[in-house]
Amino acid sequence: GILEGLKNEGYIDGETCTIEYVDGQGEAETNSLAASNFVSNGYDMIIAIATPSAMAAYAVAKDAGIPVVFSACSDPVGAGLVETLEAPNTGATGTSDSLNFDGQLKMIRAFLPEAKKIGVLYTTSEANSVSQLAKLTEMAPDYGFEIVSVGVTDASEVATGAAALIAQGVDCINNLTDNNVVNNLSVVTNAADAAGIPIFGSEQQQVAQYGCVASETLDYVALGVTTGEMAGQILKGADVKTLPVSVITDSKPVYSLVNMAKFKLELPADYASATNVDAQ
Repeated sequence: GILEGLKNEGYIDGETCTIEYVDGQGEAETNSLAASNFVSNGYDMIIAIATPSAMAAYAVAKDAGIPVVFSACSDPVGAGLVETLEAPNTGATGTSDSLNFDGQLKMIRAFLPEAKKIGVLYTTSEANSVSQLAKLTEMAPDYGFEIVSVGVTDASEVATGAAALIAQGVDCINNLTDNNVVNNLSVVTNAADAAGIPIFGSEQQQVAQYGCVASETLDYVALGVTTGEMAGQILKGADVKTLPVSVITDSKPVYSLVNMAKFKLELPADYASATNVDAQ
């Protein structure tokens, strides 16, 4: 999506620009080293996907005057990347993925009419996860749910965190866009599957590839296109300090019959027109 957006603005890798790719691998040190190398090499811009990469990039790029364009940062204000969504007034701007918790909670209630407790595993140092958890906790009672949360600090605690959620008798687990947890989602799904507890994902790939039963998902390709177009505008002279953050809110329901079958779940009638990822 980002490459498509850049192309829309006339920037094509190997033709009109040069792009160096680095996978941060969810590791703070890897992200920071990559960002430092970009600055040392005098790059014109750093595009960073997800909050940890964006924070690492901005930390080293701000004093060098190199703009940072972030993608899929759920709470860029809380992460210290911008002052406000409307007027960033820093050296960073980009796109924010605002999860549709109304749609997600409605979906969980439809799939699990008798459920009472939703478990959430989150990383305490991820600002986006903390803010998402607070919003989900606030909205859950409107759908008759209680949120049971367990915080972890790094990848090594994901397994014990998942076990702690299961031990508290949750009826299902709702995954956030928590980068640490998503990077280790197979650990969570393995534990939940063994306990007969379904997981609802926060986006389509978590359903298609990682065993979640369903999700009210954002279109992350479209989010990437917007990010790339914003990056192109800044390269052409737009002021990173005044270009507002673009918040992506449109979502759609997706599900997996294969994953649902593990828990003997049936597709609710209201979701008959939703997308079955197994067929894609």
